Amino acid sequence: MGNYLSPIIAIRGAGDLATGIAMRLYRAGLRRIIMLETGHPLAVRRTVAFSEAVYHSEVQVEGVSAVFTENMEEAAAAWNKNAIAILCDPCLLKLDEIKPEILIDAIIAKKNLGTEINMAPLVIGLGPGFTAGVDVHKVIETKRGHHMSRVIHEGAAEPNTGIPGSVKGFTVERVYWAEHGGVFNTSFDIGDEISEGEKLGDVDGTPVEAKISGVIRGLLRNGTPVRKRTKLGDIDPRATKTYCGEVSDKALSIGGGVLEAVCAHIFSKD
Repeated sequence: MGNYLSPIIAIRGAGDLATGIAMRLYRAGLRRIIMLETGHPLAVRRTVAFSEAVYHSEVQVEGVSAVFTENMEEAAAAWNKNAIAILCDPCLLKLDEIKPEILIDAIIAKKNLGTEINMAPLVIGLGPGFTAGVDVHKVIETKRGHHMSRVIHEGAAEPNTGIPGSVKGFTVERVYWAEHGGVFNTSFDIGDEISEGEKLGDVDGTPVEAKISGVIRGLLRNGTPVRKRTKLGDIDPRATKTYCGEVSDKALSIGGGVLEAVCAHIFSKD
C-alpha cells in the first residue's frame, strides 16, 4: 500500500453532516475529497460546515481546511496542500471531469435530487430517498436510534418523521423554520446565549421566538433571503458553547458508516 493513491471522492453537499463525513474520510487518510455545493449554501451550523468556503474562499473545521475551487486543476492544487476542495456544481454537470471513484449524496434532502447508481463505481446515499441496489449501491441510515449509521446493502433507510432528534428531551422546540418566504433578520450570532421567549429573529417582520433557553448552535446570516420552511437555526439546550465549533456526534457517527462502506469497496479490489 506504499504507492497507494487515494481515490477521488465526490460528496454532494457540504453542510454540517456532509462535513462530518468528509472529516471521517480525511482523518482516515482519504484526502482527495471534493465537495459539490450550490452557489448560495444555507447551512445553519456555519461554524462546522465546509460550505462556508463558497463565501470565504477558505475555512477550517477542527483544524482541517477546505478551499473553494473553480475547476479540477484548482482542486488538485488544494489536495496537494492537504485541503479539501469545494466546487459549485449542484447538478453534477462536471462529474465527467471529476471522474470520482466514489460519489456520496449527503444533501439530506429526504429525496433523491438526481444521483444515479451509474455515476461512480461506488455510489452512497444518506438517509431517506435512496434505495440500495436501485439508485445507489449503499444507503446509510441517518435516523437517530439503534440503526443509525448502519450500512444498508439492500433496500431503503427509515422514512423521514419530520421530527428532529431529541436533545435533553427537546425535539421540535429546538429547531426553527421560516413560516413564509422573505428575508431573515437577526441580531444574534452562533454561540450566543438566548432565553426562552426572546426574539431569535424575524422573516419580513414575522417574529421567530425562542421556545427554549440555551446556546445558538446554528443560525443563518442576518439578511439571508429564505423560502417557506427554510431552516433558520437551532438552539442547543445543553448550553455548551464549545459544541458550536465541533462536528456533531451524529455527523461523526454517520461518517463512520460511510467510511465502512468506502473501505469495504476499496479493499475488495485488492
